[in-house]
Amino acid sequence: MFRILFTFKEAENYSRLVLGYTAALYLLLSYVLRCLWKNCLRKYFGGAEKRSLLIVTVSDIVDTVIDNIKNKNYGDYFVTGVCILDEKAKGRVIDGVTVVADEDDLVEYVCREWVDEVFINIPESEPYPAELLDKFIEMGVVVHMKLAKSQNLLGKKQFVEHLGTYTVLTTSINSVSRRQIILKRMMDIAGGLAGCIITGILCIFVAPAIYIQSPGQIFFKQTRVGKNGKMFQMYKFRSMYMDAEERKVELMKENRVQDGMMFKLDFDPRIIGSKKLPDGTIKKGVGNFIRDWSLDEFPQFFNVLKGDMSLVGVRDIIGTTRENSSIYAACVA
Repeated sequence: MFRILFTFKEAENYSRLVLGYTAALYLLLSYVLRCLWKNCLRKYFGGAEKRSLLIVTVSDIVDTVIDNIKNKNYGDYFVTGVCILDEKAKGRVIDGVTVVADEDDLVEYVCREWVDEVFINIPESEPYPAELLDKFIEMGVVVHMKLAKSQNLLGKKQFVEHLGTYTVLTTSINSVSRRQIILKRMMDIAGGLAGCIITGILCIFVAPAIYIQSPGQIFFKQTRVGKNGKMFQMYKFRSMYMDAEERKVELMKENRVQDGMMFKLDFDPRIIGSKKLPDGTIKKGVGNFIRDWSLDEFPQFFNVLKGDMSLVGVRDIIGTTRENSSIYAACVA
């Protein structure tokens, strides 16, 4: 009631001009903030971090499918490649998209390369690729199947959406909303900042200890394979001497793993400060301390802050054991 009286000059104690300016400023700020928020969402979900899409189809309709997805996906995806199921066309380029795999090596390609999602569009006359779809879903890859071909899949989450002009049934082990993705990223940023602060404090003590016994880089980085084949550089405190990789050749005969798939030693002299005394006992050094207390892992909070890794999620693929990761890391360092 007061606002109505004030607006229609029934109240004399306040400036109507200030009210007008305030309303205009509120509308302007609301519009600007809304545009900025939309721009942030557009960049986060459709910019440099676009989802990679692999198209699986047959030769008769491959041109139509590629053209449809490339021109009508509204910036949500970039097409990383295509697989033609009914012919050997690997290496062929169709409308700017390379045929990256045949039916025989399709699963291997998805395991090896960066593929976020797969779109399968095959005619009714072709057999339904149930086993292929199940393998994709087990690997955690989101599968889009043209709705007319859809059957029961292993995925726990299924929903209908549009991909280009196609109506598809999307299947995945799980799905999250944009709100959940944003909240998870905010949690990673907060945890990454806290972890980087702790890493900075540790660096005051760890860095001199590493450098005194083994002059050289304090940190090392190594290439890891993350979610859906994305490559990134992971950081750690160095716990081995700089020439660890060169010395690996002469130590290979002592490897406890006979098939050579891993490299494990009862005593690894490449670890900084580690020594074997004349009586056979092993004296541990700075490198052992860093590894035993997992201090070498703390620089990975920088990867969390960058978005390469997450506080909650699956482990990276390469170097899943401490022995493998440390040996390979020493080489990179």
